[in-house]
Amino acid sequence: MSMAVIWEIAAAAVGTMAFSLLFGVPKKYYPYCGWIGGAGWLVYALLTDPGLCTAAEATFFATVLVVLLSRFFAVRERCPVTVFLISGIFPLVPGAGIYWTAYYLVTDQLALALSNGFAAVKAAVAIVLAIVIVFELPYRFFRLPSRRKP
Repeated sequence: MSMAVIWEIAAAAVGTMAFSLLFGVPKKYYPYCGWIGGAGWLVYALLTDPGLCTAAEATFFATVLVVLLSRFFAVRERCPVTVFLISGIFPLVPGAGIYWTAYYLVTDQLALALSNGFAAVKAAVAIVLAIVIVFELPYRFFRLPSRRKP
């Protein structure tokens, strides 16, 4: 892993925490949100850097991790999963792809617009599928073991 990828992961974690601030997440959850966003970007970078997966496939697997961690921390901290999920998914959203699609449409470069638009849609669909699949897992998988007295 190169130093540039490490900086990307750190930037994803800090960006996720900053988005948490804008989203109105309570301060005590900022580190969790940053950790989730950084972990998602780590998976994405590990899968796309050496070319193991396409961007859409890497987005799917990174989103699976983000949703799993979001559900785990939501149960652990007894708060809604959206606190962690919306913030943690932030680095994986294909915002640049949508921007470039609009740019290429406006500048009448339709082939590039179609290519970038299709890639952005694939990434968005991958995010949705990963969220749906992980939310189908039963709650008991995320529940911490109770400590009952014998």
